Amino acid sequence: MDREKAIKAIQDLLDALGEDKDREGLRDTPRRVADAYAEMLAGEGQDATEHLSRTFEDTSGGMVVESGISFSSLCEHHMMPFFGTVCIAYIPDGKVVGLSKLARTVDVFAKRLQIQERMTQQIADEIMRVLSPNGVMVVCEAEHTCMTCRGVKRPGTKTTTVAVSGSFPDDARREVFARMALAKQQ
Repeated sequence: MDREKAIKAIQDLLDALGEDKDREGLRDTPRRVADAYAEMLAGEGQDATEHLSRTFEDTSGGMVVESGISFSSLCEHHMMPFFGTVCIAYIPDGKVVGLSKLARTVDVFAKRLQIQERMTQQIADEIMRVLSPNGVMVVCEAEHTCMTCRGVKRPGTKTTTVAVSGSFPDDARREVFARMALAKQQ
């Protein structure tokens, strides 16, 4: 990010809004906003392979589920935050990844200008590509401030997206995961 250019853009925005950018409350705002965007968009250019490549042998064949992974992101349409939780399930094919690495993978894709639908699929695709499990499912539930604070103004509205890659051999596993994912998200 070109920090100086971002600071100048925020100064110009304050001018365009008719604000006095030199008044005490706004004096440091352009710098603070630029720093906030740098932090919120820190996933751009990161590669989740770094997090998912450290694996451990496991031949148990059971499904691994990590739920309640909190995240925040920025909607690419309005540059307003959306936030919520992600639930990930995968069926290992001989190797598992450390659980913190799944949360770090979520951050890689959440910390960029994003849409929820694409983010959910990117997480599933990356886990599938790097870990080569028998199957992966990702459920993401989020509240979008571009919908709660502007436009239709519907606070509390949640959007759920689901991505599935590979195969889950029986419907019972899908059902268990779906119930767990939805229960943990409420």
